[in-house]
Amino acid sequence: MQPAPTEEERVPDAPPAPAGGGCPVAHVAPSATAGCPVVSGPGGIRRSPADLVVRRLLRIRERPAGFTAAAAYGSFRRSMLISAVRCTLTYVVFPFVAPAVGFAAGVGPVVGIVIGSFAIVCDVFTIRRFFAVDHRWRWPVSTIAFCVICLLAVLLVQDVSHLLR
Repeated sequence: MQPAPTEEERVPDAPPAPAGGGCPVAHVAPSATAGCPVVSGPGGIRRSPADLVVRRLLRIRERPAGFTAAAAYGSFRRSMLISAVRCTLTYVVFPFVAPAVGFAAGVGPVVGIVIGSFAIVCDVFTIRRFFAVDHRWRWPVSTIAFCVICLLAVLLVQDVSHLLR
């Protein structure tokens, strides 16, 4: 059983809570001047400590104008497409198709480094957009993007080692 709300906790214009117990929620519509009944943090959004760390790491302040959830999805699709193109070139076109048509050998690592670097930058921007709009799927999408970044980093190291041989 919870105690009756104090004067500060009570919704304005609400009838007093029954003294002997009962429902602690005021069953009246809040007045238009009472403001939002939902308590939230600065900017209207509560962020976890992990969210704040990632926002600080990615240098995101508050939600920039023009950032929407649709733009975040578009950014995610674009970065995944660039990563897919890079993998297709690296594992299908350059090893099998290019030698068959007489395309220059050894161009694979150079193209892999260029496209892989660009894909990593796009993945970072994807994570930034999802966190900038406080999207509800920011953590799962960021996990996927981070895994792709790690994969691309390994491929970049391999491409650089091929060039240095």
